[in-house]
Amino acid sequence: MNIQLIALAFFDGVAYAALVFMVAVGLTLIFGVMRILNVAHGSFYAIGAYFTVSVGGAIFAAGYSHWLAFPLMMVTAALVGVVIGGPIERFLLKRIYAKEDVLQLLVTFAVFMIFEDVQRLIWGAQPYFDSSALTLMGNIEVLGISYTAYQLLFLPIVAVAVLIGLRLFLRKTLAGKLVQAVTEDREMATAIGIDADKVFLITFVIGAALAGFGGALASATTSVVPGMGADMIVLSFAVAATAGLGQVEGAAVAALLIGLGRSFAVYLMPELSVLVPYLIMLAVLLLRPEGLFGKQQLRKI
Repeated sequence: MNIQLIALAFFDGVAYAALVFMVAVGLTLIFGVMRILNVAHGSFYAIGAYFTVSVGGAIFAAGYSHWLAFPLMMVTAALVGVVIGGPIERFLLKRIYAKEDVLQLLVTFAVFMIFEDVQRLIWGAQPYFDSSALTLMGNIEVLGISYTAYQLLFLPIVAVAVLIGLRLFLRKTLAGKLVQAVTEDREMATAIGIDADKVFLITFVIGAALAGFGGALASATTSVVPGMGADMIVLSFAVAATAGLGQVEGAAVAALLIGLGRSFAVYLMPELSVLVPYLIMLAVLLLRPEGLFGKQQLRKI
């Protein structure tokens, strides 16, 4: 494996890790605050991708600038969070917070299956692809390799910006401190007057928006096809479990670890590339059942 192949695998891994992180961090944020494993999170990712490529295609076909692809990604994230995530939390999940964990898991799985059928009903089974954002940013040559600036620079920068933004939101803003208070002890937070229901709604909207944003970003690099949400939610669970559920910074490290592991496996052992992320997760959980950055918690009885 020469230096160029190593560099290529590294670039692929970092770009892929940035996309996985965007989805996994929303998943781990929702679990950290609401203690719900949201299987429907993969649907938010897929809908974000479908919406971006469909609306973008219509806009560009009408003769508008292809640079609108970038603000469209932000609009997609907001719509997925507010229009889809908000009602799901308000009218469905809110009713089952006090129920058993397995019921919550089954409900979100049912939502995921419904969204899978809705996607096929609206967009059919054919693949969609629009690389406007990727093409507009051009290529960069590094170590003799011509690589797209979108994947080499834009995706990692956006992922780091999201990570920093989340940390600033949680630590420096009043809303973020309320979220942390509810995360630490919901009953105590409610007792001192914090509206936990509103905190849950805000958290779920942000998490869903991040997944939609991940899908919008991914739509420029890959074909949008049925089943992409299922693939991403499984991988995101692996990232969240490796990091430790609820660990925002840990999700970034775990996404990078799994992204690089998968990428190098593609070049060295392609037949194992699908397994490598889960082998990494398994190895971590055998050594640290709470994840790389998770903490053992006492259970209330």
